[in-house]
Amino acid sequence: MTRRLSMDEAVGLLEGELGSGSGQRALDDLVTEDFWLAFLRFGRRPFDVPDIPDADGLLFQYGIHAFDGPRAFTLDLTRQFEISASDGDHDHYVQVHCELKYGLAPALEALGSYDSWFFHDAGDDLEEWAQGLTERAAWATIRGLRPIGIRVYREQV
Repeated sequence: MTRRLSMDEAVGLLEGELGSGSGQRALDDLVTEDFWLAFLRFGRRPFDVPDIPDADGLLFQYGIHAFDGPRAFTLDLTRQFEISASDGDHDHYVQVHCELKYGLAPALEALGSYDSWFFHDAGDDLEEWAQGLTERAAWATIRGLRPIGIRVYREQV
């Protein structure tokens, strides 16, 4: 039986996947597809989450944002875990992000914004979800790009 990982291990495990999938190349040398493949490896790892619907989800989202600086095209690969209170009710979520920032090239601006969720317990297939995303026209535009900013972090929402 596979050990279910603690959510406290999530950031370190994602950072490890980013290193292991790249042959230990520096993050600055990676292109979008390298980050995506590392995120999918991380997304396949089982975590100890509450036995409730949508407790463990993956989010692929992009768009033009200016959260903490000038406007930039941002691709955010997120894993979200639900945290329950002692009575079993929803308390909050923990999100682990791999946030990639790019310049504002016209081709990126033309992509607009998009988001897609996958939940492990919904009966969908992770590989089919991932393939559907990489078959989108936007993927041809972003897959080989090297981000100008990379941030891996955890937040409570």
